[in-house]
Amino acid sequence: MSLVVPALVAVANVLGAGMIVPQVIRLHRRRTTTGLSGPWIGVGIAMNTWWIAYAVQGRLWGIAPVSAASLVLYLIIAAQYANLEGRRALLPVAGGAVALGSVPLAALIVSGWPGAGVAIGAAYAVQFAPAAVSAIRAAAPTGVSPTTWTMAWAEAVIWFGYGIHIGDAALVIGGIGGAAMATVIVARITAFHASYRTAVPPISPS
Repeated sequence: MSLVVPALVAVANVLGAGMIVPQVIRLHRRRTTTGLSGPWIGVGIAMNTWWIAYAVQGRLWGIAPVSAASLVLYLIIAAQYANLEGRRALLPVAGGAVALGSVPLAALIVSGWPGAGVAIGAAYAVQFAPAAVSAIRAAAPTGVSPTTWTMAWAEAVIWFGYGIHIGDAALVIGGIGGAAMATVIVARITAFHASYRTAVPPISPS
């Protein structure tokens, strides 16, 4: 068990940072943001900033690397999003960052870091909600990377288990919510590709 837990934390760090890379690549190659949520990008920036602060104050060094790497990658996605949609597209990005990012701040002011930790976990639980809504609403979510969200699901499950192991409510709550939202997004993308294959049969050789 002493080796399993650090190994799982390492895997979660790789998945957490790695999950965003396919989305960066997809935006670069396909040049489309269809199905991609601006508020989700902003929320990602805000929440990873909070996770870094939470890790530092609680000396939870296992979650610090993934939070720092993810913050950088979300900033890259924000730049790509603005490049493709125009600078005004950063308004919903900023709105998402402020809206959800202010929740842990209020908890920190009222009850200190213990309350802020729970708020961070709860906010992470709904962090993926804007992405799920955008993916569901889009007729063809071609701008959303299925690899990203499969990895997000696996990462959330690991953090849930790690949170139970160390007795950290923020990780437990965040893991449950993150896994649930990632499941919704993966299901939506899978359903879209299944319907597309049904609607467009393969061309038979003449």
